[in-house]
Amino acid sequence: MLRRSAASRFAPSFLVFPGGVVEERDGPLAGRLFDDPGEAARACAVRELYEETGLLLSASGLVTVDDRPPLEERDLDPPAADDLVEIARWVAPESLEVRFDARFFAVAAPRGLDPVPDGVEAEAASWAIPEEVLVESTRGEIPLMWPTLVTLERLASATGVEEVLAMRIEQLEPGHREREARVRGVWRRPEGRTT
Repeated sequence: MLRRSAASRFAPSFLVFPGGVVEERDGPLAGRLFDDPGEAARACAVRELYEETGLLLSASGLVTVDDRPPLEERDLDPPAADDLVEIARWVAPESLEVRFDARFFAVAAPRGLDPVPDGVEAEAASWAIPEEVLVESTRGEIPLMWPTLVTLERLASATGVEEVLAMRIEQLEPGHREREARVRGVWRRPEGRTT
């Protein structure tokens, strides 16, 4: 997980999963990685993970890289598209100032990989145990957006990697007590207000 920069316009200092905006270059990157320019969201996930953490998904799995030239400049051993499984999709409610349409992907990873934050978008990067993050959120120590909170809740209930890769997380709208009662932790609006 990443702690976003305190200077970020969106979700400053929030704990988030790596990711970002699909850029124009992600279509051609998807063609190169997956032989399908229509997989731009999946290519964006690979690119953002690489840029923000120094972890690169390749045909041989997830690996740590020391240098980070633009992904388009690297000699790549592309992963299969189905190695990066979409487990959730979150579309921001219209009430938020900054809208997003975020896809959450999961990939199996070996032990011993050390993510390194880019120092620009992310101040810190680390592996996290979902249950521990939820406890810290409940104590008010970690700001989380609603999609991150719900995703962590589902990840905390998983018994292993296979279960994570098979899960599909339903988008729940915040603001309804019966829905919010299904999750632990405290969530905040990306603008920083507690809800």
